[in-house]
Amino acid sequence: MTSPARRRGRPPGKSGAELLTLARAVFLERGFAGSTMDEIAARAGISKTSLYREHPSKEGLFAAVVEHWTGAGRDAMRPALAELETTEDVREGLLAWARTLLAGVLSPTVVEMRRLITAEAARLPEVGATYLHQSWVRNISALATTLQVLQARGMLAISDPEAAAEQLTWLVVGAPLNARMLDATAASAITAESAIDLFLAAYRREVVQLDRGPA
Repeated sequence: MTSPARRRGRPPGKSGAELLTLARAVFLERGFAGSTMDEIAARAGISKTSLYREHPSKEGLFAAVVEHWTGAGRDAMRPALAELETTEDVREGLLAWARTLLAGVLSPTVVEMRRLITAEAARLPEVGATYLHQSWVRNISALATTLQVLQARGMLAISDPEAAAEQLTWLVVGAPLNARMLDATAASAITAESAIDLFLAAYRREVVQLDRGPA
């Protein structure tokens, strides 16, 4: 039986996913260079020995933080893609998807993490590669699959779904994301509507009305 003294004692420290979430908060607050394993261990309520046992270096901890974060958001766009695949109006379906994408990509946490990862990508290229492939490239591939579904339904005419998916993504988020990364108060002149209309001008399948002549 657990004694009252033990129940009233110091709560157990953080480990696993909880530790990674806490470490991410420290990295976002102080940047990679300004963060220390001492502070992370202290905030987690564990010893430095325990922290180094789980993550032998600050670089390794940072890599684990990025991998955990990208994994947690890996399928965030799946519901929006599922709805797009069943839309009866391709323009409205793409607009709904685009608004969901923009809300996610431009959220403060995502922008802050993107800044943090970009700042360290040259020194820790494997971390940048993790974010690129596990988040960005994966989402492009998922969108390409959805575009193929829309093509099979006769709504789009696309020869290279992967290229079209990347073009569509950048049409929607490129200018707004660039503005948000560099100036939090800046607004982009590119709207979701104009981006979708430009995409459809290139890839919408036109319905040909056959002239059957007089009845």
